[in-house]
Amino acid sequence: MVFVRYNIILVGPPGAGKTMLAKRMPSILPPMTLKEALETTKIHSVAGKVKDSGLMNQRPFRAPHHSASAVSLVGGGSYPQPGEISLAHNGVLFLDELPEFKREVLEVMRQPLEDREVTIARAKFTITYPSSFMLVASMNPSPSGYFNDQNSSSSSSPNEMQRYLSKISGPLLDRIDIHIEVTPVPFEKLSETRNGESSVAIRKRVTAAREIQSMRFEKFDSIHYNAQMTTKQIREYCKLDETSLQLLKTAMERLNLSARAYDRILKVSRTIADLEASDQICSTHIAEAIQYRSLDREGWLG
Repeated sequence: MVFVRYNIILVGPPGAGKTMLAKRMPSILPPMTLKEALETTKIHSVAGKVKDSGLMNQRPFRAPHHSASAVSLVGGGSYPQPGEISLAHNGVLFLDELPEFKREVLEVMRQPLEDREVTIARAKFTITYPSSFMLVASMNPSPSGYFNDQNSSSSSSPNEMQRYLSKISGPLLDRIDIHIEVTPVPFEKLSETRNGESSVAIRKRVTAAREIQSMRFEKFDSIHYNAQMTTKQIREYCKLDETSLQLLKTAMERLNLSARAYDRILKVSRTIADLEASDQICSTHIAEAIQYRSLDREGWLG
Protein backbone atom coordinates (compact mmCIF):
# COMPACT_ATOMS: atom_id res chain seq x y z
CA MET A 1 0.00 0.00 0.00
CA VAL A 2 1.29 3.43 -0.97
CA PHE A 3 0.43 6.69 0.76
CA VAL A 4 1.11 10.32 0.02
CA ARG A 5 2.52 12.50 2.80
CA TYR A 6 1.69 10.15 5.66
CA ASN A 7 4.28 9.40 8.33
CA ILE A 8 5.31 5.74 8.37
CA ILE A 9 7.29 3.53 10.74
CA LEU A 10 8.61 0.18 9.48
CA VAL A 11 9.14 -2.42 12.18
CA GLY A 12 10.96 -5.66 11.44
CA PRO A 13 14.08 -7.78 12.01
CA PRO A 14 17.46 -7.02 10.39
CA GLY A 15 17.60 -7.81 6.69
CA ALA A 16 13.83 -7.72 6.13
CA GLY A 17 14.10 -4.85 3.62
CA LYS A 18 13.10 -1.80 5.69
CA THR A 19 15.88 0.46 4.39
CA MET A 20 15.37 -0.67 0.81
CA LEU A 21 11.64 0.14 1.00
CA ALA A 22 12.36 3.59 2.41
CA LYS A 23 14.90 4.43 -0.30
CA ARG A 24 12.43 3.42 -3.02
CA MET A 25 9.73 5.74 -1.64
CA PRO A 26 10.64 8.86 -3.71
CA SER A 27 10.37 6.85 -6.93
CA ILE A 28 6.65 6.22 -6.41
CA LEU A 29 5.62 9.68 -5.18
CA PRO A 30 3.90 12.05 -7.64
CA PRO A 31 6.11 14.46 -9.62
CA MET A 32 6.66 17.83 -7.97
CA THR A 33 4.42 20.70 -9.03
CA LEU A 34 5.98 24.02 -10.06
CA LYS A 35 5.08 25.51 -6.67
CA GLU A 36 6.69 22.61 -4.82
CA ALA A 37 9.81 22.83 -7.00
CA LEU A 38 10.13 26.57 -6.25
CA GLU A 39 9.72 26.03 -2.49
CA THR A 40 12.24 23.19 -2.41
CA THR A 41 14.81 25.08 -4.47
CA LYS A 42 14.52 28.16 -2.22
CA ILE A 43 15.21 26.14 0.93
CA HIS A 44 18.20 24.32 -0.55
CA SER A 45 19.52 27.60 -1.93
CA VAL A 46 19.40 29.22 1.53
CA ALA A 47 21.31 26.24 2.92
CA GLY A 48 23.85 26.41 0.08
CA LYS A 49 22.89 22.96 -1.20
CA VAL A 50 22.00 23.86 -4.80
CA LYS A 51 24.83 22.53 -6.95
CA ASP A 52 23.63 23.65 -10.36
CA SER A 53 21.32 26.27 -11.80
CA GLY A 54 17.63 25.74 -12.37
CA LEU A 55 14.81 24.29 -10.32
CA MET A 56 15.07 21.05 -8.41
CA ASN A 57 12.83 18.52 -10.12
CA GLN A 58 13.42 15.52 -7.84
CA ARG A 59 11.82 15.15 -4.44
CA PRO A 60 14.51 15.36 -1.74
CA PHE A 61 15.46 12.29 0.26
CA ARG A 62 17.27 13.07 3.53
CA ALA A 63 18.68 10.34 5.77
CA PRO A 64 20.55 11.85 8.75
CA HIS A 65 22.68 9.56 10.93
CA HIS A 66 21.30 8.66 14.36
CA SER A 67 24.10 10.69 15.96
CA ALA A 68 22.56 13.91 14.53
CA SER A 69 21.89 16.73 17.00
CA ALA A 70 18.61 18.56 17.52
CA VAL A 71 20.03 21.66 15.81
CA SER A 72 21.08 19.72 12.70
CA LEU A 73 17.58 18.24 12.53
CA VAL A 74 15.41 21.36 13.02
CA GLY A 75 17.91 24.02 12.04
CA GLY A 76 19.68 26.75 13.97
CA GLY A 77 22.89 28.71 14.33
CA SER A 78 23.62 32.39 14.95
CA TYR A 79 21.81 33.04 11.69
CA PRO A 80 19.40 30.09 11.63
CA GLN A 81 19.90 27.77 8.70
CA PRO A 82 17.31 25.15 7.67
CA GLY A 83 17.83 21.72 9.19
CA GLU A 84 17.20 18.25 7.83
CA ILE A 85 13.43 18.46 8.33
CA SER A 86 13.25 21.59 6.16
CA LEU A 87 15.68 20.20 3.57
CA ALA A 88 13.25 17.26 3.30
CA HIS A 89 10.34 19.65 2.55
CA ASN A 90 8.14 18.15 -0.21
CA GLY A 91 10.17 14.95 0.03
CA VAL A 92 11.12 12.13 2.38
CA LEU A 93 12.94 12.24 5.72
CA PHE A 94 14.28 8.78 6.55
CA LEU A 95 15.30 8.02 10.14
CA ASP A 96 16.94 4.60 10.19
CA GLU A 97 17.07 2.76 13.54
CA LEU A 98 14.73 5.25 15.21
CA PRO A 99 15.36 4.18 18.84
CA GLU A 100 19.08 4.89 18.38
CA PHE A 101 18.37 8.62 18.02
CA LYS A 102 18.59 10.60 21.24
CA ARG A 103 15.16 11.05 22.77
CA GLU A 104 15.49 14.84 23.03
CA VAL A 105 16.36 14.94 19.32
CA LEU A 106 13.20 13.05 18.40
CA GLU A 107 11.03 15.16 20.68
CA VAL A 108 11.84 18.38 18.80
CA MET A 109 10.08 16.85 15.77
CA ARG A 110 6.68 16.75 17.44
CA GLN A 111 5.68 20.32 16.58
CA PRO A 112 6.98 20.27 12.95
CA LEU A 113 5.15 16.97 12.34
CA GLU A 114 1.89 18.56 13.47
CA ASP A 115 2.23 22.08 12.02
CA ARG A 116 4.38 21.24 8.96
CA GLU A 117 6.66 24.17 9.69
CA VAL A 118 9.39 24.96 12.21
CA THR A 119 9.97 28.31 13.90
CA ILE A 120 13.46 29.14 15.19
CA ALA A 121 13.51 31.99 17.71
CA ARG A 122 16.45 34.23 18.48
CA ALA A 123 16.75 37.33 20.68
CA LYS A 124 16.45 39.80 17.79
CA PHE A 125 14.27 37.88 15.34
CA THR A 126 12.44 34.66 14.55
CA ILE A 127 12.42 32.75 11.30
CA THR A 128 10.01 30.09 10.06
CA TYR A 129 10.98 27.38 7.61
CA PRO A 130 8.46 25.01 5.97
CA SER A 131 8.81 21.34 6.90
CA SER A 132 6.04 19.48 5.10
CA PHE A 133 7.82 16.17 4.65
CA MET A 134 6.98 12.50 4.65
CA LEU A 135 8.61 10.85 7.65
CA VAL A 136 9.72 7.26 7.07
CA ALA A 137 11.29 5.66 10.14
CA SER A 138 12.56 2.14 10.66
CA MET A 139 13.35 0.14 13.74
CA ASN A 140 14.02 -3.37 14.92
CA PRO A 141 11.22 -4.73 17.12
CA SER A 142 13.60 -5.38 20.04
CA PRO A 143 17.30 -4.99 21.00
CA SER A 144 18.06 -8.41 19.50
CA GLY A 145 15.98 -7.57 16.45
CA TYR A 146 13.95 -10.79 16.53
CA PHE A 147 11.14 -10.17 19.04
CA ASN A 148 8.18 -12.52 18.47
CA ASP A 149 10.11 -14.39 15.75
CA GLN A 150 9.51 -18.07 16.45
CA ASN A 151 12.22 -19.13 14.01
CA SER A 152 15.00 -17.22 15.77
CA SER A 153 17.04 -18.50 18.69
CA SER A 154 17.81 -14.92 19.75
CA SER A 155 15.01 -13.27 21.70
CA SER A 156 14.39 -10.47 24.19
CA SER A 157 12.43 -10.47 27.42
CA PRO A 158 9.29 -8.31 27.75
CA ASN A 159 11.21 -5.95 30.07
CA GLU A 160 13.99 -5.49 27.52
CA MET A 161 11.37 -4.90 24.87
CA GLN A 162 9.60 -2.29 26.99
CA ARG A 163 12.83 -0.41 27.70
CA TYR A 164 13.68 -0.47 24.00
CA LEU A 165 10.31 0.90 22.86
CA SER A 166 10.26 3.50 25.64
CA LYS A 167 13.02 5.34 23.77
CA ILE A 168 10.22 6.53 21.48
CA SER A 169 7.67 8.63 23.37
CA GLY A 170 3.95 7.97 23.10
CA PRO A 171 3.15 11.48 21.78
CA LEU A 172 5.69 11.07 18.96
CA LEU A 173 4.46 7.58 18.07
CA ASP A 174 0.89 8.92 18.09
CA ARG A 175 1.87 11.37 15.35
CA ILE A 176 3.00 8.56 13.05
CA ASP A 177 0.05 7.61 10.86
CA ILE A 178 1.06 4.14 9.73
CA HIS A 179 2.85 1.32 11.54
CA ILE A 180 3.91 -1.50 9.22
CA GLU A 181 5.35 -4.83 10.30
CA VAL A 182 8.01 -5.94 7.80
CA THR A 183 8.55 -9.69 7.94
CA PRO A 184 11.61 -11.53 6.60
CA VAL A 185 11.36 -12.53 2.96
CA PRO A 186 11.24 -16.36 2.62
CA PHE A 187 13.66 -18.18 0.33
CA GLU A 188 10.87 -19.03 -2.13
CA LYS A 189 10.20 -15.33 -2.72
CA LEU A 190 13.89 -14.41 -2.94
CA SER A 191 14.55 -17.08 -5.58
CA GLU A 192 11.52 -16.20 -7.74
CA THR A 193 12.30 -15.10 -11.29
CA ARG A 194 8.93 -13.38 -11.77
CA ASN A 195 9.17 -9.60 -11.61
CA GLY A 196 7.02 -7.69 -9.17
CA GLU A 197 5.00 -4.58 -9.90
CA SER A 198 7.21 -1.76 -11.15
CA SER A 199 7.60 1.60 -9.45
CA VAL A 200 6.24 3.25 -12.61
CA ALA A 201 2.94 1.38 -12.31
CA ILE A 202 2.64 2.16 -8.60
CA ARG A 203 3.43 5.81 -9.24
CA LYS A 204 0.56 6.04 -11.72
CA ARG A 205 -1.89 4.91 -9.03
CA VAL A 206 -0.46 7.33 -6.50
CA THR A 207 -0.59 10.20 -9.00
CA ALA A 208 -4.21 9.40 -9.86
CA ALA A 209 -5.13 9.41 -6.15
CA ARG A 210 -3.29 12.73 -5.71
CA GLU A 211 -5.27 14.25 -8.59
CA ILE A 212 -8.53 13.17 -6.93
CA GLN A 213 -7.42 14.91 -3.75
CA SER A 214 -6.35 18.06 -5.61
CA MET A 215 -9.82 18.33 -7.12
CA ARG A 216 -11.44 17.68 -3.75
CA PHE A 217 -9.58 20.53 -2.09
CA GLU A 218 -9.34 22.96 -5.01
CA LYS A 219 -11.37 25.59 -3.10
CA PHE A 220 -8.86 25.59 -0.22
CA ASP A 221 -5.62 27.56 -0.32
CA SER A 222 -3.60 25.61 2.25
CA ILE A 223 -5.01 22.09 1.81
CA HIS A 224 -4.05 19.99 -1.19
CA TYR A 225 -4.17 16.37 -0.02
CA ASN A 226 -5.84 14.20 2.61
CA ALA A 227 -3.00 14.29 5.14
CA GLN A 228 -3.51 18.06 5.52
CA MET A 229 -7.20 17.83 6.41
CA THR A 230 -8.36 19.59 9.55
CA THR A 231 -11.12 18.26 11.79
CA LYS A 232 -13.69 20.21 9.78
CA GLN A 233 -12.65 18.62 6.47
CA ILE A 234 -12.45 15.17 8.06
CA ARG A 235 -16.09 15.43 9.14
CA GLU A 236 -17.08 16.55 5.64
CA TYR A 237 -15.09 14.12 3.47
CA CYS A 238 -14.74 11.08 5.72
CA LYS A 239 -18.35 10.18 6.41
CA LEU A 240 -18.88 6.57 7.48
CA ASP A 241 -21.79 4.16 7.21
CA GLU A 242 -23.06 2.39 10.30
CA THR A 243 -20.91 -0.74 9.79
CA SER A 244 -17.71 1.26 9.39
CA LEU A 245 -18.58 3.46 12.36
CA GLN A 246 -19.13 0.46 14.61
CA LEU A 247 -15.87 -1.13 13.44
CA LEU A 248 -13.94 2.05 14.24
CA LYS A 249 -15.66 2.38 17.63
CA THR A 250 -14.63 -1.17 18.56
CA ALA A 251 -11.04 -0.50 17.54
CA MET A 252 -10.92 2.75 19.50
CA GLU A 253 -12.16 1.02 22.66
CA ARG A 254 -9.99 -2.10 22.42
CA LEU A 255 -6.78 -0.33 21.40
CA ASN A 256 -7.39 2.68 23.64
CA LEU A 257 -6.61 5.03 20.76
CA SER A 258 -6.36 8.81 21.15
CA ALA A 259 -8.43 11.43 19.33
CA ARG A 260 -5.39 12.11 17.12
CA ALA A 261 -5.20 8.43 16.16
CA TYR A 262 -8.94 8.52 15.36
CA ASP A 263 -8.43 11.39 12.90
CA ARG A 264 -5.41 9.72 11.35
CA ILE A 265 -7.30 6.47 10.76
CA LEU A 266 -10.02 8.42 8.95
CA LYS A 267 -7.47 10.27 6.79
CA VAL A 268 -5.68 7.05 5.85
CA SER A 269 -8.97 5.28 5.06
CA ARG A 270 -9.95 8.21 2.81
CA THR A 271 -6.66 7.77 0.91
CA ILE A 272 -7.16 4.01 0.61
CA ALA A 273 -10.57 4.73 -0.93
CA ASP A 274 -8.99 7.25 -3.32
CA LEU A 275 -6.42 4.69 -4.46
CA GLU A 276 -9.35 2.45 -5.37
CA ALA A 277 -11.19 5.41 -6.99
CA SER A 278 -14.05 4.93 -4.51
CA ASP A 279 -16.23 7.89 -3.58
CA GLN A 280 -17.32 6.33 -0.30
CA ILE A 281 -15.24 4.98 2.57
CA CYS A 282 -16.21 1.35 3.13
CA SER A 283 -15.66 -0.93 6.11
CA THR A 284 -12.78 -2.63 4.25
CA HIS A 285 -11.00 0.72 3.98
CA ILE A 286 -11.47 1.37 7.69
CA ALA A 287 -10.28 -2.15 8.57
CA GLU A 288 -7.12 -1.70 6.49
CA ALA A 289 -6.40 1.69 8.08
CA ILE A 290 -6.84 0.21 11.57
CA GLN A 291 -4.37 -2.59 10.88
CA TYR A 292 -1.74 0.04 10.12
CA ARG A 293 -1.72 0.92 13.85
CA SER A 294 0.19 -2.24 14.79
CA LEU A 295 2.16 -0.62 17.61
CA ASP A 296 -1.12 0.25 19.33
CA ARG A 297 -2.05 -3.40 19.56
CA GLU A 298 -1.41 -5.72 22.47
CA GLY A 299 1.47 -8.16 22.12
CA TRP A 300 4.32 -5.74 21.54
CA LEU A 301 5.17 -5.57 25.23
CA GLY A 302 5.08 -9.29 25.87
